[in-house]
Amino acid sequence: MTHIAIAGAGIGGLTAAVALGRAGHDVTVYEQAPEFARVGADINLTPNAVCGLDGIGAALRESAAQPTHRISRTWDTGEETSRIALSETALDRYGAPQLTMHRADLMTALESAAVAEPTVAIEFGAKVTTVDPTTATIEFADHAAASADVVIGADGIHSAIRTACFGPDDPDFTGVVAYRAVVPAERLAGVPNLGAFTKWWGPDPDTQIVTFPLNRGRDIFVFATTPRSTWTAESWTMPGDPDELRALYREFHPEARALLDGCDTVLASALYVRDPLPAWSMGAVTLLGDACHPMMPFMAQGAGQAVEDAVVLARCIDTVPGIPAALATYEAARRERTARIQVGSRNNNWLKDSGSGDWVYEYNPWTVPLGDAAVASPA
Repeated sequence: MTHIAIAGAGIGGLTAAVALGRAGHDVTVYEQAPEFARVGADINLTPNAVCGLDGIGAALRESAAQPTHRISRTWDTGEETSRIALSETALDRYGAPQLTMHRADLMTALESAAVAEPTVAIEFGAKVTTVDPTTATIEFADHAAASADVVIGADGIHSAIRTACFGPDDPDFTGVVAYRAVVPAERLAGVPNLGAFTKWWGPDPDTQIVTFPLNRGRDIFVFATTPRSTWTAESWTMPGDPDELRALYREFHPEARALLDGCDTVLASALYVRDPLPAWSMGAVTLLGDACHPMMPFMAQGAGQAVEDAVVLARCIDTVPGIPAALATYEAARRERTARIQVGSRNNNWLKDSGSGDWVYEYNPWTVPLGDAAVASPA
């Protein structure tokens, strides 16, 4: 039995913990928060992510919506430039549907799955400050320490594990600010395509409005981005101004503006990224998710790539003899795909006019060959 320490009880960290626990490994997750709390707004799980989460038995469908289509529309004319069928079509094509849900509901499902695993323990109030990759020893803010056979840094864009292994590296502000809001669907009566994932492409790559259903369609999530030359705060919880939001998109098509008219409260945040890392592992320490490849949200793959990382990493640790070889296999299987999606998300042109989502959606982290790092090119 391998003793594994995971820094961070987010989506990637808990997915890895459950996958490793189910394989019989001894897992301890160290989380800096004092307890699980209901935070966040939305999560968009494309079929590749749902396949990964289905494999650990996460109960997702009770509170989720299943968008009927992925639709692209032009910001001023309203012209529909692409439409991809989802729901049952995605289930038949990819083995899983697309699910959109409250982030807190996903976390509840992951927390329940982790608690149910007898070899998984979660320690709260444990803020990781550094790690020694030669001994796989974690140090905490209270000066305590813990050792393991493997340490996984799933501690987000400000990862202390990444900094300890590869040095400080501040994320880059993209010049884009995002607004998020959840609106009751009844308030948007008459607006078409509320059951679909719809992206309104703006006059430049940094301006857009995205909407999709939550809570089995009872709510609609609204996500809008706009260029902003300066920004001083990096937070997902800063209140925004609904009137400012509406003013920024006053030239958009009336159906797009109607979505914003329904917003009475919004959250505003800056979007930050890093360039792809040349390596994720050092000694018996490795990274996953935002700790090694934070992404713009434009391909809806931040959570999905963390889930894929977690499953592939768990499979490598469980089946590849020797920790160095297991971590090397994990990196080889994951780095090219995540780097391509990082760059694609930053360019924000995926599925704008036509094409297929197959190269992203058909990936199943439970069945992808571990010894083959090849990634299919986008259609």
